Amino acid sequence: MRAQFVAREVSHGLRRNLTMTLAVIITVAVSLGLFGGALLLRAQVTTMKDFWYDKVEVSLFLCGKGSDTASCAGGAVTKAQRDQIKSDLEGLKPLVEEIYYESQAEAYQHFQEQFKNSPIADNVRESALPESFRVKLSDPTKYEVVASAFAGRPGVEQVNDQRQILDKFFKLLGGLQAIALAIALTMLVVTVLLIVNTMRVAAFSRRRETSIMRLVGASNFYIQLPFLLEAAFAAGVGALAAIGALVLTKAVLVDSIVAPSFQFTSFVGWDAVITIAPILFITGIVLSGLAAFFTLRKYLRV
Repeated sequence: MRAQFVAREVSHGLRRNLTMTLAVIITVAVSLGLFGGALLLRAQVTTMKDFWYDKVEVSLFLCGKGSDTASCAGGAVTKAQRDQIKSDLEGLKPLVEEIYYESQAEAYQHFQEQFKNSPIADNVRESALPESFRVKLSDPTKYEVVASAFAGRPGVEQVNDQRQILDKFFKLLGGLQAIALAIALTMLVVTVLLIVNTMRVAAFSRRRETSIMRLVGASNFYIQLPFLLEAAFAAGVGALAAIGALVLTKAVLVDSIVAPSFQFTSFVGWDAVITIAPILFITGIVLSGLAAFFTLRKYLRV
């Protein structure tokens, strides 16, 4: 009988405050959708970092005939210097995983392939491109070990770390991620305030019923339970709508539109969506429950 009474009260409460309930559902859906989008963006940035940092290389550009750095004062790199540099790189294993030597002819060929439809390709000669060693590290964060060992030594014109370029790109993505998360958190605050206002209106409109329940000895929790369930129901529906939007974003935007157009990188998988979905649902239920509980403690004093 008690369960039937609570269910009936929840049903009546939802019908009485239908407009407010719909407002809560929509607000929860939007705020949790933005929150889920921020979490998905964070997972995407992490996926891209893992993908690109695994491929990042350190480039040792060797001295050519036209090099003007101090380490190239002796002219173009000699065979003995080249062999010594390779030997020293191999001595840094296991930090150095792979070593690839690119001659001037190979560098010129790759340049022509990369800029084959550009006027730049016609203005560059093979002698202008330096030979180099491309080094893949087992731990890209230890670039300084290679830089300190080879920068400025005879035969080496310049040591470049591709990770420095990627860091700038990921800092930009991190900034966008922070903005998205800030907007999502703001919307969550708006959702909590709306739930508080909804509970105040519901408690005021049903003050007669709650007064009767007080007189017959009903407990605080028993009086508050229908209101808590109403808030949880609205938040649950909104959370499910946000999860549905997240699934559509992954299936349509990421998998069908973005991923086929940008095949040079990896994109977040369904495992991230599966991880984020329960977070959204639990966050919606907990926030609504806490907001309703503390509001009702003030407006339904027994």
